[in-house]
Amino acid sequence: MSKEYKRLVDIWGDNVDIKDLGIAMGLCIGFALGGYIIAPGEAPQPLIVGIIGGVIGFVISSFVIKPKRNITEIKEDE
Repeated sequence: MSKEYKRLVDIWGDNVDIKDLGIAMGLCIGFALGGYIIAPGEAPQPLIVGIIGGVIGFVISSFVIKPKRNITEIKEDE
């Protein structure tokens, strides 16, 4: 097995780099928990701000972490 293959884990049938997974989880959890903690007011406002924080973390992680998959399309002659 190659060294790069050992860094991958199988999640829902897809191979994911452990480092990238940790970065994405840290961003999403950090923004969601931060939004929940700093939200002013009574319920349900902290929940809504926490969910918005989770979405912001997801968007940021999708820009930070680039896909490592190479897709080649082979056209068949008819």
